[in-house]
Order: sequence, then C-alpha cells, then structure tokens
Amino acid sequence: MCGICGVVSLRDGDSMAREIDAMSSVLRHRGPDDARRLDSKPVTFGFRRLSIVDLSGGKQPMTNEDSTVWIVFNGEIYNHSQLRGILKERGHRYASNSDTETIVHLYEEYGEACLHHLRGMFAFAIWDSKRRLVFCARDRVGIKPFYYAVRDEEFVFASEIKALIAAGVPARLNRRALPEFLAFGYLSSDQTLFEGIRKLMPGHQLLLDLAARERHPQVSQYWDLDVTPVAKERSEAEYLEEFQGLFHEAVSSHLMSDVPVGVFLSGGLDSSAIAVEMASLRKDRIQTFSVGYSEDAYSELPYARIMANHIGSEHNEVLLGCKDFFNTIPQMIWQEDEPLVWPSSVALFFVSRLASEKVKVVLTGEGGDELFAGYLKYRAMLWNVRGGGVYRSMVPESVQALVRTAISLGVGPDWLTRKLQHSFLFHRDRFEELYFDNFYCAFPQARQDQLLTSDLIQELRGTDSYESSLKFFDAKQNGHNLLNRLLYLDIKTYLVELLMKQDQMSMGASIESRVPFLDHKVVEFAAQLPEKFKIRRCSGKYLLRRAMKDRVPNEIIHRTKKGFPTPIQPWLRGPLFQDLADVLTDGRLAEREIVRPEAVATLIDAHKRGSARATERCWRLLNFELWNRLFIDGESLNLQQQESSVLCA
Repeated sequence: MCGICGVVSLRDGDSMAREIDAMSSVLRHRGPDDARRLDSKPVTFGFRRLSIVDLSGGKQPMTNEDSTVWIVFNGEIYNHSQLRGILKERGHRYASNSDTETIVHLYEEYGEACLHHLRGMFAFAIWDSKRRLVFCARDRVGIKPFYYAVRDEEFVFASEIKALIAAGVPARLNRRALPEFLAFGYLSSDQTLFEGIRKLMPGHQLLLDLAARERHPQVSQYWDLDVTPVAKERSEAEYLEEFQGLFHEAVSSHLMSDVPVGVFLSGGLDSSAIAVEMASLRKDRIQTFSVGYSEDAYSELPYARIMANHIGSEHNEVLLGCKDFFNTIPQMIWQEDEPLVWPSSVALFFVSRLASEKVKVVLTGEGGDELFAGYLKYRAMLWNVRGGGVYRSMVPESVQALVRTAISLGVGPDWLTRKLQHSFLFHRDRFEELYFDNFYCAFPQARQDQLLTSDLIQELRGTDSYESSLKFFDAKQNGHNLLNRLLYLDIKTYLVELLMKQDQMSMGASIESRVPFLDHKVVEFAAQLPEKFKIRRCSGKYLLRRAMKDRVPNEIIHRTKKGFPTPIQPWLRGPLFQDLADVLTDGRLAEREIVRPEAVATLIDAHKRGSARATERCWRLLNFELWNRLFIDGESLNLQQQESSVLCA
C-alpha cells in the first residue's frame, strides 16, 4: 500500500520535480517508509512507500531490464508468484521479489491486456518511453483510488485529491454536482466535488498517447460484472462447496505479507467470517481490532468480544467518545478530501490508528452485504415492488393519497410511522422514490427546491440527482432480475464510496486494508448466484450463513444487522447541539448563496425536536460547510492536533 502521483507535460516541458515533491509531501501518511521520484521528461512520477512485501527491495518507481518501462503502483497483486513463474519462462528477468515488478513484465508481455491477468487491488501508472505512452488503470471494483486532472498543458494524477491541489490544480466547487451530492453524499460518475478533478472509475483504464500528441486522456472500460441469471441452477451443496473454496483461496492470498497482519472485527457476520478463516490459516494467535461507544445501544463490542473469544485472538478495542468524535471531523474531511457521508468514517480512523500500533495490514469484511444481499433495503425493495403492484391494482388512487397523507402526519407510534414511511403505502410506484428516496437520500430531488437558493435552482435547472446512478441500474434491464440489478447498482456506486472511505481512513493511520470478499473471482461467483441463495425467509446472506454454520457462534450468525451505528442523534441533540447550530448559522454557509438560511433554520428546529431525517440532513450540511472551509476557503488545519477549534471548543 502506497501513495502515487505524477505530472505529465503535454508540451515536452521541463521536469516537474517541485510539483512532485509537494504532492509526495501531502501523501506522506500513505507511505512513511520511503519517498522516491522518477524524472524522465516529459514524465515525472512520485512515490510514497508503506513497506509490505519485499521490504529490502520493491522500491518504486520501478523499471524493466532496459529502463524503458517505469511504474508507480498502489495496491497488492495476490497472484504475482504464479505470474512470476510464467514470465520467467518467457525470458523476463526479475531484480526483486516485489509484486510491482510482475506488473512491469506483464505489461511488456501483453501490453494493456495485462490487466486481465491481475488478481488483486491496484491503481498504477506506467510510462512506456519507447511508445511514448502513459498507461493508467484501476482495479475491477475500485478498492484503490486514482484521481486526475488536465490543466495548463499538464496531465496530473494522484492517490488523493489533496495531492493534485498541492500541485497547483485549483480547488473549486463543482456546482453542477450539488444535486447528486445533496441526495446521496457522493457522486457515482467520474466527477468529484472539485471542478475539473475526476476519478478513474473501477474497472477502467486510461491512455495518454504522447507520440500522437494527445492532449486529453482516452478512458475505456476493461472489465464489467455479469449479473445474468444462470441458465441452469446447481444444487445448494455445489454452490456451497464452490464458495468455500473461493473464500478460502481469497483469504489465504490476502495474507500475503512480510509484516504483521490483523483483522477489523465489527461483530457482524462478514468480519467474523474473515476472522475465523484467517485464524484457521495462521499458526500464531491473530490480532483483532474493534471500535465502540460507551452508549451500549450503539456499540457492537459485545459481539466482537464473543467472536474474539471464539477464535482465541488477541483482541484490541478503542472506545470513541463524543468530543473525540467531533473534534476529529475536520481532520477526517481533510483525509477523505470530500465531505464525510457516514459518521462511521471517524470510527474507522480510530480503529485504524489502534491497529497501527501492532500491525501494518488488516483484513476487513467490506463487500459481503453488496455481494450476498445483506442489507434490509434489498428485501424491503423486493417486497415493495411485489406488494405494491397488488396494492395499487386493488386500491383507488384517491384512497392511496389519503393513506400517504395519514402516514406523513405521523398516525400511530413513531416506530410504526418510520416503518410505514419505507413502504409502498407511502411511496409512489417510481424506482427513484422507492429505492433512492427511501433508503439513500438525505435531500431527495423533489425536496431540493425547498433548500436551495432561487438563483442556484435556476443555474442547475435540468440537472438530475439520480441520472448517474440510474445508468447503472438501467444498464442491466434485459434478462436480469430485480435483485441482481440492485446489487449491480450498489457495487458500482455505493460500494465504491465505502471503499474510498476505508482506503482513506486506514491510510490516514498508515496501514493497509484488504478486502477478501472483493476478490474478483468471489465477486463474479456471487453475481451468478440465484436469488434464493442470497435471500431466504426474509433474511439475506443465506449462502454465507450456511458456509459459516458451525464455524461462527449462533449469536452472530442469526443477529440482526446494525450497520455500524453511531450515536450521532443523541450527541447532536444533546451536548453538541449548539456547536452544530453555530456552524450552520454563523453566516458563512449563507454567504455561499447555495442554501436558504430559513431552510437551514427549519432543519435545525426539526432536528432538535427529534426528527431523524432532519438530523441526517444537518449532518450532510455540517460536513459540506466544514469541507468548504478547509478546501475551498483554504483554512489551515493542524493535523498534528487531535482537537480542532471548529467543534467541541
């Protein structure tokens, strides 16, 4: 795991050593063990190393035998040993034991088609001086990040956006992205919240042909996920055997390391499955790491302890308090480069920092929910579509309208109202409303006019909050069932944001996180799995639960998913209410002329009165405002301090 950066002059200019050094300095947390640079006009590469494999060798930028092909690479190639043998037989000579060098020789052998041979997580840039070609790529599901921009006759790339800004790329708000950001908290296209800065999408490659004097990179997709239902189902025993073999192989390969490896243990099924598999593969006692809160209703630590005791791990915990949490938000926004979507980002940083005291690599359970339909929203969506069709065919529209009004007014106890508001009784028969508005959106598109200023509404007229996400859902219309389309959509959008969060938070503590569930062979297997092996009897992850039967305690196998909850609501309504209100109403947010002050005041009041949806919206605006102060306004942030004067002063 490392940090990479580079500047390519599109006019064959001078070395960009000064810019690279500035970028490398900003990326120091990604690789505190070593820093190096390649000057090969018109290309300048920078590299920060976190030493994991081949500690004495493996230095980057790395080259081939005659120094005509150079690479900077972030990630791990888990099948590099197998590929090494093949490449040696074909005459390639190795100078190190690093997986990085395998990519170089693989590129020499297959060109851009080398990507189809790689099994792992990666983001890299190759300079082929003979062809005068820059070749960049990102792994299939987006575990590793890659950002880039074209400005002033230069192509600039890096592992993090802040490094591009350090190279002189201007930090300007991408105003056209605001509707999607306000809805989801993230952008599902190649856009970012910074104007002119893009991300290379998962499963995509980028070519910049300097010999042809190209001024703009050519981006194309090299991999996609096939979610077509299988023509002929196999037996449960056959699926179970195949999954167990693939899962064992994935976890085993992800233990590749010359430094200590641990596992993040949340107490849920996914991380517990990783932990029990890892424990079976290691002779020594494994290290497990968990984070929780003093508020018992929000803490999953008891389940993590059950699992740690079950496998006999050396268990480590950190408790996160209110002040620690909120004082760290500005630093976390700086770390992620964009506003925090989920409060769990902060907890992830704290458990990463705890782990860094003992290990350099951690395995995590990320991806299990998106592969095996673990989230409640999938089951709810299937029920809403199927039950809603019957309901609408039998109940007159006038009666349906009365039911929606009654639910919106809060008829009955609060818990019942919340459940009804997620059902077809409350939502109309539109996918965007049933799925996006129901389970994702802080500010649904239909309600954004109540928040935004009239001038901004006019400026953004015609911009669709859901357009980018819908492209993924619509791409699998013909011959694909609804569940597979939902999972495909989330793997392409929601999961990518989760992976960015995991990468940035773990790298903020200078450790490498690995995700065995997202080995592409496991992903492809799950995509072809019939629905009944994902959802059965109103429960998700059926096949995974079967695979872990007798290996994981029943308390964890059958527990209800909590989704890493954070006591954000009681904290923001209690001791931190005034801090929140001060940030949102001190005038600076209003000066941006993006949101209407009276709409913000209404939200704060609703939040104070106990509206969970209002709390979520206040959280979105709080992070957006702090992000503006840090990146757009350029306020300094002392990253050596754990406390900030912005909140909890």
